Amino acid sequence: MLRRLHLTGRRLATLAVATAALLAPLPLSAQEVVRVGNLKLAHFAGVSYVKEIAKTCGIAVDLKIFAKGPDIMQAMLAGELDVGATASEAAISARGNGAPVTIVGGFAKGGARLLATPESGIKSAADLKGKKVGVTRGSIQEVLLAAEMAKHGLKSRDVNLIYLGYPDLNQALLQKQVDAIMQTEPQSAQAIARGFGVEVIKPYDTPVGSPIRTLVMTEKFYGEKKPVATKFMECFVKAQKTFMDDPKAAETFVTQDVFKGQVTAAEFQEALANSPYTLEMSADHIQKTTDVMAEHGIGKMSKPAKAADWVKLDLLEAAKASVGTN
Repeated sequence: MLRRLHLTGRRLATLAVATAALLAPLPLSAQEVVRVGNLKLAHFAGVSYVKEIAKTCGIAVDLKIFAKGPDIMQAMLAGELDVGATASEAAISARGNGAPVTIVGGFAKGGARLLATPESGIKSAADLKGKKVGVTRGSIQEVLLAAEMAKHGLKSRDVNLIYLGYPDLNQALLQKQVDAIMQTEPQSAQAIARGFGVEVIKPYDTPVGSPIRTLVMTEKFYGEKKPVATKFMECFVKAQKTFMDDPKAAETFVTQDVFKGQVTAAEFQEALANSPYTLEMSADHIQKTTDVMAEHGIGKMSKPAKAADWVKLDLLEAAKASVGTN
């Protein structure tokens, strides 16, 4: 009788341990991993911050940094990423060429400036005629440059366009290899702070308006892993809200974690003033950007997609409601 009771006690203890193990939080290695592609830019940092808080959301994030948005789209097409952060033109171009991707949110506005050398005499986009102008190919800055030139009656043949990456644009302006550049942040803020660039305009007075950076998912991830996609979007909203509510936290993360001290606090603040974090996105904005790209042949789309068909904001709205933010 005593032996039987002893065995029953052991079984109960074993059952209790097993039950506790089932109820305990999953270790990081056992959590669903979301593969995310991002760019090393100040206004993209909220997406990178998702990795820092992912464990509290019940997921893990495998973050990869790319040089430019089209590279992220290529990685998504290759099945290497589930989520990508990019300017809208890369997503629009990819979808316009048949890529199965979906815009699910937005995370930053603005983030562009037309800069010139102090001695160039350039005061507006109209003054770019006959000048050497640097821009990153396939970027939202290229879209904005085309729209600004069109507004002033200029075509691509009227300027000497030079295509360079974001860091190389600043070097070209510093060394006076170009007269002007259409640049992103925080590089444009650095050029101004360090005296080798002056702001001509913030190019938000075209049909594109102030461009909104896009959060993109593969259709497979959005459609087949909805519970994980939902958790990711809640984590994304929490990360964005952290940076929107606490600019000092954003400043520390960007200057120290992302740029390792290469961007000063003052440069970050200047950059953020031109590229604030947001949770805005709309099909209408994507449609207007698509129309400008098609008009100027940017992105070489086989068939521009209708924004209403692939901008899906249900997960974003649900996440905002869950987190309790607008």
